[in-house]
Amino acid sequence: MLALKGDWLVGLDLSPSLAFADRGAYFPGWERSPADARGLWALVEEIAHDEPHLGANRFVDHPEASRHFRRHGGRCGDLFPPGAGRFRVVEDASREQRLCNPYSNFNLVGAAQVGKSSLTGMRLFHRIDGKLPIWPYDPVPSGGPVVVEIYTSIAATAAGLPRGRTKIRDPDTLDRALVALGSRKHAPLARYDDHATDAILAAAWLRAVARDPELWSPSGLTPGLARTEGWTFGVR
Repeated sequence: MLALKGDWLVGLDLSPSLAFADRGAYFPGWERSPADARGLWALVEEIAHDEPHLGANRFVDHPEASRHFRRHGGRCGDLFPPGAGRFRVVEDASREQRLCNPYSNFNLVGAAQVGKSSLTGMRLFHRIDGKLPIWPYDPVPSGGPVVVEIYTSIAATAAGLPRGRTKIRDPDTLDRALVALGSRKHAPLARYDDHATDAILAAAWLRAVARDPELWSPSGLTPGLARTEGWTFGVR
């Protein structure tokens, strides 16, 4: 990945950060709460550094960090707010724009949660930081690769799938979606599951919208958010 040549837009379906703007901190009341996303990546890496496969269990089980998460087994931290949890500004914007129905990254329970993969992703971002530009934490380079956060459901709805029913599990639906995005029909797959079809469709969507200037300058993205919460590519 670090040896990519040419212009590449790399979309990762996870959140590189946690809610910050709503409380002015990732972990209010914890003296080690970082001031920005890079500090958050470093903190997760420091606490979970010896876990294999970029795991982050040690981080969510940390006596202070765990107070902010909802975990399996009915374990809910005393600082996890009532209801669905805390959301980033971009997550609220994506809901308002009817692009998707995001889950709080502090919620680690349920099939639709993305908190676990996001914490794992933070360890990955810590490793590639300075080696690959990560938007919007880094400016968009004039050329070469750049990494962005995506929601695969945004790609699916852009291809004409109805909101709330964005998973593809058959070849005909995948072909129709690809053609709607200006791509060719796909080569047959051995198995049609969400992971494979999400990846194919997201790649086609990224290629179709990569040069849309509005997606690189969303109205709600401020310099402060670019340092702390980040933004999902495709949310205007």
